Amino acid sequence: MQNTQNQAPIPENNAYTITDALVAEVEKVVIGKRHEIVMLVTALLAGGHVLIEDVPGVGKTTLAAALAAAAGLRFKRAQFTPDVMASDITGFNIYNRQTEAFEFREGLVMTNILLADEINRASPKTQSSLLESMEEANVTVDGTTYRIPDPFFVIATQNPTGFVGTYPLPEAQLDRFTVKISIGYPTAEEEINVIRARKHANPLDSVKPVTDADTVRALKEAAADVYVDDAIYDYIVRLIGATRKHGSLALGASPRASLALTRMAQAYALLHKRDYVIPEDVSAIFVSTVAHRVMLKQEAKLQRVTAEQVLRDILRATEVPFVGTRDNKSAEKSANGETETGA
Repeated sequence: MQNTQNQAPIPENNAYTITDALVAEVEKVVIGKRHEIVMLVTALLAGGHVLIEDVPGVGKTTLAAALAAAAGLRFKRAQFTPDVMASDITGFNIYNRQTEAFEFREGLVMTNILLADEINRASPKTQSSLLESMEEANVTVDGTTYRIPDPFFVIATQNPTGFVGTYPLPEAQLDRFTVKISIGYPTAEEEINVIRARKHANPLDSVKPVTDADTVRALKEAAADVYVDDAIYDYIVRLIGATRKHGSLALGASPRASLALTRMAQAYALLHKRDYVIPEDVSAIFVSTVAHRVMLKQEAKLQRVTAEQVLRDILRATEVPFVGTRDNKSAEKSANGETETGA
């Protein structure tokens, strides 16, 4: 497992231990939402960004803050409103009378984890400035380019029920998010545990950092090194290609979706203690990675068909490959009887 930051690579067992600890620390605060936590950590290691769409009060902000604390990363929260300007996001130059020169003042993107709260309440210009930073990993102000810290991870939220004073993200911008998830309401038992946990203190205060920026960069490199068989590449392309032909979809997924699906599958395999991708990794993250990238036909909407339902149909209809060849290390693991099932 290599890394570009001139530090020692993380041994496989250590990488697995760190990712387990990261998920466990966030679970201290966000109770009963292991799948959502795993998807968030997977997107972080895949080098992507996450859009969380859900009603107020279910823990979107808490989830982002807990991940930042557990990962030991710098964290900023931006409450998006119509008066937030693009320069607030990217930064701006201000004239210093004492030095008689312009000085750059950092914007909100100069951090490791940025919570873009209620992103659909910001103007399209402000939204575009953030999404450009997500794609390019740098900002340009008055002709000078500034590099955004690595890792850089955006967690954007939006409320699906409130539409007054909002600017919905167009499809081209939704496509920039690697994953779209929903937290949902807790069960009765989980809600009781949430109340109990906050009786005397904020559980966020108990979260301990188990990584730092250097370690997260190394984990991202480890995820990028996870082996992908040619049959898996073919499976991913066939799944994405099926979205472009399905009768209920007016717009299928783009090649960017294929790239995101591959990177997510690699990171998901790493979180499940494997150095190779299996078809179950792809199917486990397929809906969350692709649903926000497709557009339903009007007839399908009238029939109350959802993008998630269509994608599950595509999963069922697409032949799953039998991966007969892997690298030597993976083949040796299979010969030793180690499991290949995704969680």
